[in-house]
Amino acid sequence: MIPKITFERPHLMSWRKRLIIIAAAVIAIESSALAYVIHRRYVAENSLARQEVLAAKDAKIIAARREVPVVKKLPPRTTFSDFLSDYGLEAATIQKMVQATRPVYNLAKVRAGNQVTLVTSAKGGLKEIGYEIDPEHMLWIKNQSPSFGASVRKIPFVTKVAEVSGTVHSSLFNAVEDQGEQDQLTLNFADIFAWDFDFNTDTQNGDQFKVIVQKKYLNGKLAGYGKILAAEYDSGGQHYQALLFRDPSGEPAYYGPDGKAVKKAFLRSPLRFAAPITSPFSYHRFHPILKRYLPHLGIDYGAPMGSKVQTVGDGTVIFAGWDGGGGREVKIRHAMGYETFYLHLSHILVHRGQHVHQGQVIALSGRSGLATGPHLDFRIELHGKFRNFLALKLPPARAVSRKDWPQFVKLRNQLLPELASLHPHKQGMEQASLHSPGSPRKAGQ
Repeated sequence: MIPKITFERPHLMSWRKRLIIIAAAVIAIESSALAYVIHRRYVAENSLARQEVLAAKDAKIIAARREVPVVKKLPPRTTFSDFLSDYGLEAATIQKMVQATRPVYNLAKVRAGNQVTLVTSAKGGLKEIGYEIDPEHMLWIKNQSPSFGASVRKIPFVTKVAEVSGTVHSSLFNAVEDQGEQDQLTLNFADIFAWDFDFNTDTQNGDQFKVIVQKKYLNGKLAGYGKILAAEYDSGGQHYQALLFRDPSGEPAYYGPDGKAVKKAFLRSPLRFAAPITSPFSYHRFHPILKRYLPHLGIDYGAPMGSKVQTVGDGTVIFAGWDGGGGREVKIRHAMGYETFYLHLSHILVHRGQHVHQGQVIALSGRSGLATGPHLDFRIELHGKFRNFLALKLPPARAVSRKDWPQFVKLRNQLLPELASLHPHKQGMEQASLHSPGSPRKAGQ
């Protein structure tokens, strides 16, 4: 039987070839894509590995360089060298530091309570030490191994001017706190009127205060207060005002609207706050211990144990020690024939012959000598005769100089209307607009 011969159709044969070619092309493309993906993954993995190595190195570098600040207060009766020694610094290192600092600041002048900032690396190496000289300046001692470098820098505050006012219901401290302010503003405010008004005894419910003050901000947060530019206090019909100007020597000083200096020869109290009078000046007082009537030629303030006692005026210490029934006592001689006495102290902070400045803390109150409890017995003598300090007419204040009068009037005409525009309120944080630090009102600086 003859086999049957078949022939494919030309168009069918061509179609199969095309399929084979297409399949081969697809396989080639997929192989290339897979190879590319594998290559990219290999490259990425190598790159990631390198980045991890570099990141680890960077982390070590960053950790070594990271600065860790520690802020502490300088303890009482401690030298700066002793403080650094307690922190772990070696004597040789401290000596180098002191020598490097001497040209810009004397470390023997450091004061207890001021802040010290110790900056170390994460590994504990000393980088820098900062000391707060005053609210405006910092001393920085930088480790420039093997030596040290020192410089005094101004603290980079942002200063704004705010207006604060309020009404006293229990105390000036609480009234200021009601406005969201800090105690330091209260102390600064009271210091201005301390020559005319005793905030221990004269404060009454309903008293009103107004103040235009500089506020200092650091990193957006309130860091403290600058100068009070204007202040006002109303109490029981008495009206007190003070404007910051300058004295004849160019130093900042407060004056009333009439141009007379607010600062007088004596403060109105040897204590700043919260000390009621428990026994007034008298020629015939029953002594609680001796049980008989005797003259009490001073004023007793019911100050808690350890209250800070300030000298009411500039002068020289003529006695500092134990004086019988008066216990621990300080006597200060002032100009114009005045002498002041501070009795029953728990601790004396001055010595005989030392010159003291008005408002300087000279002692702490106590109950030494003949005393039934903690208090301060304060006395004043004029030309050898004891006087009633509360009734004593203090020496007159100085006035703005004639040549400065026109500028003072210009400042007065600016600040008094601003004070008048403030209305004491219960809550308020601060009032009115903030003024730029360059305002003309700063003539008193």
